[in-house]
Amino acid sequence: MHQLELNQANMWKQGPLDSARIQRLFFSTPQLSLHLRGVRVVDPARGWDGVADLLVREGRLEAYGLHIPVPEGIPSLDGHGLVVGPALVDIHVHLRDPGFPEKETLESGACAAAHGGFGTICCMPNTEPPLDQAERIADIRARARSLPVRVMPIGTISQGRKGEVLADLESMAEAGAVGFSDDGDSTRSAAVMRQALAWSASSGLPIMVHCEEPTLSRGGVMHDGEAARALGLPGIPALAEELIVLRDLELARETGGWLHVLHVTTARAAAMVRTAKRAGVRVTAEVTPHHLLMTDWWVAGQRRFVGEDTVEIGPSPDPHAKVNPPLRRKEDARALLAAVLDGTIDCFATDHAPHHAAAKPSDLTRAAFGMIGLEFALPLLLRLIHRGVLSWLHFFDLFATRPATLFRLPGGVLRPGAPADVVVIDPMVTWQVKPEVLASRSANTPLLGMVLQGRAVLTVVDGKVAYADSAALARRACS
Repeated sequence: MHQLELNQANMWKQGPLDSARIQRLFFSTPQLSLHLRGVRVVDPARGWDGVADLLVREGRLEAYGLHIPVPEGIPSLDGHGLVVGPALVDIHVHLRDPGFPEKETLESGACAAAHGGFGTICCMPNTEPPLDQAERIADIRARARSLPVRVMPIGTISQGRKGEVLADLESMAEAGAVGFSDDGDSTRSAAVMRQALAWSASSGLPIMVHCEEPTLSRGGVMHDGEAARALGLPGIPALAEELIVLRDLELARETGGWLHVLHVTTARAAAMVRTAKRAGVRVTAEVTPHHLLMTDWWVAGQRRFVGEDTVEIGPSPDPHAKVNPPLRRKEDARALLAAVLDGTIDCFATDHAPHHAAAKPSDLTRAAFGMIGLEFALPLLLRLIHRGVLSWLHFFDLFATRPATLFRLPGGVLRPGAPADVVVIDPMVTWQVKPEVLASRSANTPLLGMVLQGRAVLTVVDGKVAYADSAALARRACS
């Protein structure tokens, strides 16, 4: 027996497992060994969705299936009612590092990601200074090596993220950038976007675009619709997004470059992407859980999830519901769900955008745009799974397997023999959203005070435990 197995066997024989012993068992060794019995395993890469046993041995996913022999000394947990899939992959996260440590850091963002079930996240470049040089990309890669999850940097499209001069994409790619974006703004110059997409055609790396025509959106704080008129607040029209989607799709068509449309929010924008795909344009697109499940009426304190009847009353106006692009109409949210189901949307992403309390005053004209999402993506999308609208296979495909494959990122699959990248989910557990239960440094979410269902109880990245709910796991220890 290996020394690691002997150590774990001795620890396993020290009596019943409580939270403290689970904590020592999972975190005292460099690589995890664990047997989950009777768990629902979901693996989109193999089309597998069924109840099985799963064995991780010395950090490697040894096997999943029926009647798996378990070596002596490996702890066994009752997995009935739990769901296991590849650790989630988020290609759109704001970590505010460097420049804004009061909002988030690489460390706090990685911790929030692990709590949310993510194994790999991509951080956006709208930092201070922006990630527009190879040295800054290399700094993120170097500092990320010690984190519990993988953090992959995205570089800017333009120098200084000003939209006027193309940044040195080649050197940033060599330093480890996995894509390029001026997120937070659209790239102002169509000529710069054309250059970037032409470079993308030869490099194979994505140009990831925030679509917003600034002269139409300037001064707006929420979607330009009935809710904005009821509140007497200036609106942002859907056309502000759609005009830039149209521009950038045409540039992608001409150059052959890879255009990735960030956080699609309108029915018409989704239809444009669908039409472009059918015409052979190289375009991919993402949608956020909050744009799928929330509407502009959340800004007015009417907290009703799309497709559900129950309404909870929140603050009105709610600065935490102010995001960019804004929450739209329920008709748009339903069109986005249709785009998910028909394959127009390629992946989910959180657009995790932390802000400290001072940046979210009740005066929406002064409040910053953005809400956190890493710890809420799972329970939000579980609402669709519980309603039978979204399957587990589709969920893990769009939030793990496909983004990892498209963006050439590690993880996203359950591959026997490879280092384990898995998330274990309890889809039935309920919990109340309070700042003190969040791992993120910020708590800007309109979900505050609400009770949600479903959480990750274990996240394993590259064979190591990134997060474990020790109390939940201790209750499932098998003798």
